[in-house]
Amino acid sequence: MPAGPEPAEPGESGTENYRSPFRTWDERAAVRQYPRRLLGPEDETAVYFSPDLVPLTRHALVRELRPELFDRILTQHLYRYLDFTTKLETLVVNSTVLGIASGSVGIALPEEMRFDAYKIYCDEAYHALFSMDLMRQVESRTGIRPLLTIEPYFLRRLRQIQEALPSNQRPLAELLFVTISETLISATLADIPADSTVAPAVRDAIRDHAADEGRHHAYFVVFLRHLWGSLDRTGRREAALLAPRLINAFLSPDTDAIRSELVSYGLDRDDAEQVLAEVYDEQTVLAHTRATAVRTVQYFAALDALELPSVEAEFHQYGLLPGRR
Repeated sequence: MPAGPEPAEPGESGTENYRSPFRTWDERAAVRQYPRRLLGPEDETAVYFSPDLVPLTRHALVRELRPELFDRILTQHLYRYLDFTTKLETLVVNSTVLGIASGSVGIALPEEMRFDAYKIYCDEAYHALFSMDLMRQVESRTGIRPLLTIEPYFLRRLRQIQEALPSNQRPLAELLFVTISETLISATLADIPADSTVAPAVRDAIRDHAADEGRHHAYFVVFLRHLWGSLDRTGRREAALLAPRLINAFLSPDTDAIRSELVSYGLDRDDAEQVLAEVYDEQTVLAHTRATAVRTVQYFAALDALELPSVEAEFHQYGLLPGRR
């Protein structure tokens, strides 16, 4: 997600002179200032997602499908993005943010940081609301039914990671997952608002989202330092080893869902597997993951989290550092 204003640096005592990224929230938050984004007549000739951000559209077997399926693929990608946003915000982020606001996460924070968590809670709930609103509008306009899994891939992966951990480490995994998700740099949030081929309502909604997430990014950079300061040496090692797995869980493509979608367009199983293998080959996925997570990895490195050889090796294993893997 896009970076926001730089937070205050920690003082010598290890505490923060917290400078809130939300000082102008009442005037600038999407929920405070922007209208409902509605599809208009100008959206009739637009696409619903940037083709450059949908790798499937570049594969020869996909391009050979019926021409009308090109717009359908872009529309399904928008549905997945909006559903991902809705479920991330409501099922994971806001659960953690509410814990931060109430003080139940076990980390000592400045009172102003806890108060700001309520603002994030409002933002994220609004992002979920306008994402579902937009999905409903697009479905009504196009007649294209969303092909969505009940449980998004990132949530399954997070649960699997947590289930493999001792019970006392599971809350830490969720705190780290939310922190990571809020500090990644999303190409969707950065690029779609500038793509004039995309429906204006979609561009405006994503622009609204991006502006809010810039403030969230700045907040969670500070939160990570407080989280780190609350952990002992063992806890820091556990957290550092978890981080690459959580980044991977968040960013890995849901190939099962994409395979089902391809088959629904008329591709046979072998062709669908070929598309997946060639579009989401290992090196392409690693390059995307590294580029998206570069700032997040820098934040962990600034905490000396990568100083242990075992931790550095784990980051290499998931392709998050240049060089060997």
